[in-house]
Amino acid sequence: MGQGNGSSTTDFILLGVFMNSRHPGLLIAIVLLIFGAAITGNSVLTLLIWNDACLHTPMYCLLSQLSLMDLMLICTTVPKMVADFFSGHRFISHIGCGAQTFFYLMLGVAECVLLTLMAFDRYVAICSPLRYPIIMTPKVCVKMATSSWTGGVVFSLMHTAYAMHFSTCGSREIHHFFCEVIALLKLSCEDTSTYEEVVLVSGIVFLLIPFGLIV
Repeated sequence: MGQGNGSSTTDFILLGVFMNSRHPGLLIAIVLLIFGAAITGNSVLTLLIWNDACLHTPMYCLLSQLSLMDLMLICTTVPKMVADFFSGHRFISHIGCGAQTFFYLMLGVAECVLLTLMAFDRYVAICSPLRYPIIMTPKVCVKMATSSWTGGVVFSLMHTAYAMHFSTCGSREIHHFFCEVIALLKLSCEDTSTYEEVVLVSGIVFLLIPFGLIV
């Protein structure tokens, strides 16, 4: 990749998901329709909860955080994919790739933690309704939301920084429509097998533990 095609030697190429599709226009239209519905729904829900004082309860405050995370998550990947499709420019800079990886992973982990805390909130409300106002105070709700965001940031920062430090040789084509840790590791010319296992195990843990606690 040279400078002549608008890219640099540190750019990655996002191959996307519609390369071999016979009707890519139809698929991208469906994606845009779902994207628009998700943006509208999450935005309306978040603004409604924030603006209505009657909804300033722990349950709705946590729900607003979940909607905000969903909103940010889809904005991390879909706009870039759609822009690449219409422009034909599939390059993403090294910094842009790292930022996309960080936000995608951070928001995914934060949602897992938040869903677990939301389940605890409903458990207290159902099983201890008389003690609910004492246990689920506004201060506790803020701590729950903060811990979700903090956990996502810390987890994502560690994995993103470590994944991005591997040197890349040969092809810089990412067989995906966005940057993520496993896709980056596949481009490395170093032995990443041990770290790939760490990523896999940590991913399973962050899915199974919240799922088990929710159940």
